[in-house]
Amino acid sequence: MLELKKINKYYKMGDKDFQALKNVSLKFRKGEFVAILGPSGCGKTTTLNIIGGLDRYSDGDLVINGTSTKDFKEREWDSYRNNSVGFVFQSYNLISHLTVLDNVELGMTLSGVGQTERKEKALAVLKRVGLETQVNKKPTKLSGGEKQRVAIARALVNDPDIILADEPTGALDSKTAHEILTLIKEISKDKLVIMVTHAPKYAKAYASRTIKLLDGEVIEDDDKFDGEETLEEGYKPKKTSMDFFTALKLSFNNLKTKKFRTIITALASSIGIIGVGLVLSISNGFSQQIDDLESDQLVGFPIMISTEESELQFGRIQVNNEPDVTPEENELVVYDSEENVHKNIVSAEFMDYLADMPDSIYTSLHYEYGYFPILLHDVNGTTELLPQFQVGFNSFITPEEDLEEYYTVVAGRLPNNVYELVFVAADNDVIDKKVVEALGLDPEQKVYYEDILGMEFYVARNNDLYNEQAGFYIQNFGDLDGVLSNGIKLEIVGILHQKDDTVSLGSSEGIFHLYGLEEIMINANVTSDICVAQDATTTSVIEGNSLNDDELRQLLSYLGCNNNDPYLVQIYSDSIENKDAIKDYIADYNKGKDADDQIVEIDLAETIGETLGTIITSISAVLSAFASISLVVSSVMIGIIIYVSVLERTKEIGIIRSLGGRKKDISRVFNAESIIIGAFAGIMGVTITWILTFPINIIAERVEPSLVNVAQVNVLHLALLVVLSTFLTFIGGFIPSRIAASKNPVEALRVE
Repeated sequence: MLELKKINKYYKMGDKDFQALKNVSLKFRKGEFVAILGPSGCGKTTTLNIIGGLDRYSDGDLVINGTSTKDFKEREWDSYRNNSVGFVFQSYNLISHLTVLDNVELGMTLSGVGQTERKEKALAVLKRVGLETQVNKKPTKLSGGEKQRVAIARALVNDPDIILADEPTGALDSKTAHEILTLIKEISKDKLVIMVTHAPKYAKAYASRTIKLLDGEVIEDDDKFDGEETLEEGYKPKKTSMDFFTALKLSFNNLKTKKFRTIITALASSIGIIGVGLVLSISNGFSQQIDDLESDQLVGFPIMISTEESELQFGRIQVNNEPDVTPEENELVVYDSEENVHKNIVSAEFMDYLADMPDSIYTSLHYEYGYFPILLHDVNGTTELLPQFQVGFNSFITPEEDLEEYYTVVAGRLPNNVYELVFVAADNDVIDKKVVEALGLDPEQKVYYEDILGMEFYVARNNDLYNEQAGFYIQNFGDLDGVLSNGIKLEIVGILHQKDDTVSLGSSEGIFHLYGLEEIMINANVTSDICVAQDATTTSVIEGNSLNDDELRQLLSYLGCNNNDPYLVQIYSDSIENKDAIKDYIADYNKGKDADDQIVEIDLAETIGETLGTIITSISAVLSAFASISLVVSSVMIGIIIYVSVLERTKEIGIIRSLGGRKKDISRVFNAESIIIGAFAGIMGVTITWILTFPINIIAERVEPSLVNVAQVNVLHLALLVVLSTFLTFIGGFIPSRIAASKNPVEALRVE
C-alpha cells in the first residue's frame, strides 16, 4: 500500500547541502507494525515525515496504492495527511486550549464531517482508548499516558490507512509505555503502523517488522511478508477544508486563555472607535437640533418665488451665476451676467393656480410688489419724514395667528388690525441712538416703553406727496402738514421681544406691521396722478431719464403703482410635510412646460438647514479624520499582537498542518482571531461611546441649556463602527496570518 523508491532528502545548511536520506527504498503493507530503529540523526523522523507528507523528498518517489506522488500539489498532500495518515507524537502535540473531545474532532472538521457525526465518532474512539470519562477536560489536566491516548484517538478517528508514531513512549514510564504499545499493536491488525523508537526492546516485543537506519541509509530490514498485496490503484484522497466557524472556535478558545491581554488589546483598539463614535454622536445630536430648528422655528420661513431665481431683492439670497470655464493664461473671460439667470414668470395664470392651492397645506400667501411707503410723524409739533432706513418699517414674515409663538409682549399688546404697529426691541432693551433720534426722542434722556407706545405715523398718499410741474412730479416738502393730515394713520400699540429660540429673516428690530397693510397702501396710490402718468410713458416722470422695461417696472413698484405684478411671492406653512406638499403642487404646475416657463421656488428653511448641516458635516469629517488616525494605529498594533500570537501558536500551526490543514486554513485561524479582537474592540468601543453620551449631555446642558441631548447615538453608526473595527483589525492581522500559513509544519512541530 506504500512504497518508497530511492528517496533522497537534502537540507540546506549554510552554503552546503546536507543529505539526510540516501536512496531509501522500502515497501509497507497493511497489517504491519513496523519499528524504525537507529541512533539520533540517522534519518528516522525525516523518513516518518516524508511518509506522512509533512516533509518533501528531494528526489525519488513515494507511491501510495500504486499512485506516484511526484506531481502532488500542496492541497493533495494536505488531503493525504487528513484522510490516510494519523500521527502520534512523543510530545503528544495536543492543543491546550481545546478539550479532549475538540482535539479528537479537529481532524474531522478538516474533512467536512458534520457536527453530530463528528461527536459520535470521537466519543466512540475515545471509549476505545479508555478515555470516555475525560472528554471535557483540557489536556493540561491529563497524565502523560492519557495525553498519548488522546493523541492515538485523534490519529484513529478519521479511520486512516497509516498510523505514524514518532517515539510514542519517549515521555512515558515503562508501565504506561507497555499499555500504549499494546494499544498500538491492536490497532496494527487492520492498519499499517510505522513507529520510530530508540528502544530495541519495544521493537522486539511489539513490532512485526524492524528497520534499522544509519546515516540516512537502510542497513537492515527483516521484512517477513510473504505473498503479494492487492492494491486499489488511482489514489485520490478527499479534499480538506476548515470551515470559518471552526477557525473562530479555535481562535476564541485561544483568546479565552489570555483574557487579560485580549481585553487590554481590545480596549486600546477601541480608543479610535470611541473617538469617531463620539464625533458622530455629537454630529448626530446637532443634526437633530438642526432638524428640530427647521421644523419648529425655520418652518415659519416662507417658500419664496422671485421673478429672478438668482437674485432676490433686499439681499435675501444671492446665487452665483458665473459660467464654469477655464481661461487661458492671462485671459479675462467675458460673460453675460443675465445669461444664466432663470426668470420666474409670475403670471396671472400662476397666481390663479396659487389661489386654488388647498388651504390645508399653507397658512398664508403674501405678495410683495416693491412699494416703499413714505412715512411722516409729528415731532414736538413739527411734521417730519421718518428715516425708515434707521428705524425700519417691515412686514411680519410670521403669519398673524402665529405671532405669539415667536414674540413676547413686554408692553401694550399685539396688533388687532392692519393700522396698528408694534415696536420690536432687542432682548436686553438696548436701543440705537440713531433709532431714538429717528423716532423724535431725545437720546440724552432716558427712554421708556411708554415713550414709544402710542406713537402715530402717517403713510403719505401720492397725490398729496407729489406735485406735477411741467410734466414732472416733485415731492411736496413745503406742505408736509397737509400730507400728514391726509395720510393713512398708524399707531404703535405694543412693544415686543423676539423669543430666544426664534430665527429671524431680515431685520429683527424696529417697527413692524401686519401684511394686510401693504395692500391698503398700494390701493391708496395705484390710481394716483403720478402712477397714471408714469404708467403711460417710458421716461421717468421724476428725473426725466429714459427707462427700460425692468427700470420702469421697479419705479412703478417703488411708487406703489403696481398691484398685479409681484416681484416676490411668499408662501407660509406650518410643517415640513406641508412645505413638501407645496413644492409638489408647484412641480405639478411645471409639468409639460419649457424650462424658461417653469417656476423655481426657494425654501429658505431648507437652504439654511442644509447650510448648517453642511457645516456640521464638514466639522465632523475633520474631527473624524483626526480620530481615525488612532484607528490606523490600532490596526498596526493588532498586526503586532497577531504576530505575537503566531509565535505563541507555532506548534498549533504544525498540529493543524499534520492533521491535513491547508495553508488557507492556517490563515483562516489567525484571520478569525483578528476578526474576534476587532469585533470585540468595536463592541467595547460603541458601548463606551454610548455610556459617555450621558455625562457629555449633562455637562453640555449645564454649560448651555439649549444643548439638550447634544450627543445622540445612531444605532446604524454604531453597527458600522463595529464593522469598521472588524475590517481594520482584519487588515492589520492579514500579514501575520500569511506568515503563519507559510510556516514549515515540521519546524513548527519542533517548537517548544
